[in-house]
Amino acid sequence: MKRLTKTLALILAAAVALMSAGALAAGSPVYDADRLFTGRDMEQTADLTDAVSYTVSDGQDIHITSGGVYVLTGAASDVTVYVEAGEDDKVQLVLDGLILSNSDAPAIYVKEAGKVFVTVSGDSALSVSGSFAADGSAKPDGVIFSRSDLTLNGTAALTISSSDNGIVCKDDLKITGGVIQITAASKAVEANDSIRIADGTLILSAGTDGLHAENDSDDTLGYIYIGGGSLTITAGDDGIHAVSVVQIDGGEIAVKAGEGIEGTYIQLNGGSVSIQASDDGVNAGKKSGAYTPTIEINGGEITVVMGAGDTDAIDSNGNIVVNGGTINVTGSSSFDYDGTAQYNGGVIIVNGQQLDYIPNQMMGGAGMGGRGGWW
Repeated sequence: MKRLTKTLALILAAAVALMSAGALAAGSPVYDADRLFTGRDMEQTADLTDAVSYTVSDGQDIHITSGGVYVLTGAASDVTVYVEAGEDDKVQLVLDGLILSNSDAPAIYVKEAGKVFVTVSGDSALSVSGSFAADGSAKPDGVIFSRSDLTLNGTAALTISSSDNGIVCKDDLKITGGVIQITAASKAVEANDSIRIADGTLILSAGTDGLHAENDSDDTLGYIYIGGGSLTITAGDDGIHAVSVVQIDGGEIAVKAGEGIEGTYIQLNGGSVSIQASDDGVNAGKKSGAYTPTIEINGGEITVVMGAGDTDAIDSNGNIVVNGGTINVTGSSSFDYDGTAQYNGGVIIVNGQQLDYIPNQMMGGAGMGGRGGWW
């Protein structure tokens, strides 16, 4: 038994070592979607049996201090809905035609809770037009700002306008339904640990990044998962930016940005991804020590249209693996990688020509992986 235990321990240690180096089995998802969302995350309506209702008034903040379901309605200015519940409490805010406009504070500010659900049951709008004020040593800089896990869902539309960030979550942020339209001077959606999207319609216009996930203390976190829904992103910098992993399993995604998708390990398994970029289309760089920079394409329809200049459609500071899917590139440089490239399946089309290999556009004049020409 001791020998068996020791053997199992060695196997586990080897698996952890491989994962930490970014050595994932080809075609194996980084994240299992079934483990990313709970049943309540996916419910688009709230049980209102014991709900408490609030109608907002100008200048009158709302303080929620315990778990439960709270329906918010009405139109007002200079109002913040504060959630200051217990660390295990679950709070559900139902926005039923809620219109809030603030000058210097979040419309919804979650200071503490076990988890908060924002469920949109009637078309609502939240906005902050001025500079966000500090809260002690912290600066809540999003129209919705949460220090706890946050889930957005619902059956109606939520419009957010911000002079800084749209939605900021210091934990895990999930979006599973509703129509969310954000116009933000900085980031549209930002989270520390993860951004997980299962469904819904997102229309994002950002001065910097559309989706941004980054954890300064744990570089295994700061990941983005997209499993479905419709995303239209216009961004001044990156459309989708994760420090560790970007995994796309499904959905309809259209990005117009400086760089379309940026992360350390980028895995495209399904869906439709359309990118117009003035810099790199899909870029894997060394942002996390937990993974080797890699772009892995297992499925889906990926279309990349590049601007002129020193730009690459698919650019990895490490490796590229293509196991399936269809990649359609228009631009002067299609692929660029510093490590290795594996072409195991799928369709690659560059400027209208189908290729049976992965070319490499290397700085300084190298061409198509030794085949000559420029791609």
